[in-house]
Amino acid sequence: MHKRHFLSALAVAGALPSLAPAAPKSARGPTLLTITGAVGKPNRGPFDQVTDQMMYKQKLRFDKAYAFDYAALDALPAVTIKPVLEYDRKQHALSGPLLLDVLKTVGAPLDGTVKLTLRAVDGYAVTMTVAQAQAQRFIVATKMDGAPMSLGGLGPLWAIYEPERIPEMASRAVQDRFGSCPWALYHIDVQA
Repeated sequence: MHKRHFLSALAVAGALPSLAPAAPKSARGPTLLTITGAVGKPNRGPFDQVTDQMMYKQKLRFDKAYAFDYAALDALPAVTIKPVLEYDRKQHALSGPLLLDVLKTVGAPLDGTVKLTLRAVDGYAVTMTVAQAQAQRFIVATKMDGAPMSLGGLGPLWAIYEPERIPEMASRAVQDRFGSCPWALYHIDVQA
């Protein structure tokens, strides 16, 4: 009898997944930022014409890349900047990791002459050097005024700096300070 109770209990435990040990789940969410080019520590494979449709339409190709989801970006040390934005001419707190810390995570070369092309979902792209990104202290903003930025607004990611801290930029009209700051950032190409 005891053997029968044991076998019955074992069968029930196996049938109920909540009683069996849970298999590890991937904590990875949807990719928000893909970094291609000179990536020393890729975590995803090459360009896929089917699943990388936006990149396909923007004529991008790559052999390897690093894909960040929101949690991975949010896990990096955050910096807060407080620029006056051109949209409402008010100061806002933007926070997120330094662009150079994002590049370090993927194993990108950080020589000052390395070129970075930052691309928004609408195809808007700017190119800068690592030296410029460092001198202007660019961040990959994930939050504005303490809240995550939404797609359809300025987010979910925005490559931005604080122009008021750079005399050359602070002297410009506010609407002329953010040409190198693509909002709705989704792709960075590192060209060593």
